[in-house]
Amino acid sequence: MMNRETAEYLVGLGKEQVVIEANNGGQYTPERLVRITEPVATAVEVHTLTAVVDYIKENIDNLGPVVINVKTPTKVKVMSPLNGDRNREHYLEATAITPDNLRFDTFLDTERFNIMMQAGFVNHPVQVDEQVLDYKKMLLQVTGLVREEAIKEVGDDGVSQAATIKTGVASVGEVVVPNPVQLAPYRTFSEVEQPLSRFVFRMKSGPSAALYEADGGAWKNEAILKIKEYLKNELSGIKGIHILA
Repeated sequence: MMNRETAEYLVGLGKEQVVIEANNGGQYTPERLVRITEPVATAVEVHTLTAVVDYIKENIDNLGPVVINVKTPTKVKVMSPLNGDRNREHYLEATAITPDNLRFDTFLDTERFNIMMQAGFVNHPVQVDEQVLDYKKMLLQVTGLVREEAIKEVGDDGVSQAATIKTGVASVGEVVVPNPVQLAPYRTFSEVEQPLSRFVFRMKSGPSAALYEADGGAWKNEAILKIKEYLKNELSGIKGIHILA
């Protein structure tokens, strides 16, 4: 193995040695040795948690200890511990595929709103007091039958609204728009249960409708913990696995 003195000599061959004297008495040189770091792996990109589990179980690359970082509800990284250069190898990176038509905090015409609800949300009835409510179904009914008349504000809480909807072949009726609502959009990996969130549902003349997130982002922590629990269960019994979330 080459010692430091030999390395410095070889680097300096053919170069004029320059030493700069500073006013503070220090000496400086424009030359320096740069450490060559160990090569590290580039992550393989996948899109499911199943691929993460299969990769680790099959041990394709003869891995040692592994660190799994659940970084976000849609991203999981499989890495090595720190090497001698304090770097990590990135073996695998999983990115969830989620619907690209989810639009929150903005009004959509009822046609686009209905398409978003049907394509981007799980059917997830919830228990409220002694009732089982299917908020997704309720919103689809309201927005699907609403007439092009003014949406009325009712009460003084700034949330409740009323809409005129078709209640039969030739009749109309007025209903109070449900608020707040609990819905489960597709926002994380399909292998885990989609987190349920509270939304404020609003309508205005046009007609158009909007959903406003009202859980302060708590669903993200819930999704991350669900992913961690899934991986923990699927990889139980395998040594050297450390899951961070």
